[in-house]
Amino acid sequence: MCGGIVTAMSLGRASPRLGLDLAYNLGRISSYTAAGALAGLIGSAAFLSERLLPLQHALYILAQGVLILLGLYLAGLNQSILMLERAGGALWRLVQPHLARLLPVRSLAQALLAGVWWGWLPCGLTYSVLVSALASGSAAEGAVLMLAFGLGTLPNLLAMGWAAGWLRRMAADRRLRRAVGLAVALFGLWGLARLYGV
Repeated sequence: MCGGIVTAMSLGRASPRLGLDLAYNLGRISSYTAAGALAGLIGSAAFLSERLLPLQHALYILAQGVLILLGLYLAGLNQSILMLERAGGALWRLVQPHLARLLPVRSLAQALLAGVWWGWLPCGLTYSVLVSALASGSAAEGAVLMLAFGLGTLPNLLAMGWAAGWLRRMAADRRLRRAVGLAVALFGLWGLARLYGV
């Protein structure tokens, strides 16, 4: 989804402009950070009581399960993670008109605001990290987790605007996709193994 958004936001630009691309991403990462803080705050309410410790474990297991599904999706082995994106369809219907009014983007202020809206678009990858933010147990940890996720995606999205053709070829390499996806799934399995002391 992000690749399509990068392309759409570039329409009408004669050449790449780093300032606009950075402003988009600053807005996007700000939204991710706010969503992470909200998810962490919601999760922390459950963790205030030790009697709800099983809920913390359940959220942690859910986060690792979503991570495994994300890895399998990236590897091209399973499409289940897309259900999360479909579940966000109502959110997309709210966000899309606001984002569309800002296109084509011609100023830094427009780019920043478009990025803020972009950050709330349904995305299975983002939702998988939000589940981890929910399981973090605090607003601060949830915000930091989503901030790190946003910063981690920044180089790829900046590069996408500059080298779209090359990146499309890389993404089309089934062996590379499978290796990366299985590595992500292994992180989820490792998280579950840690929980059970394996």
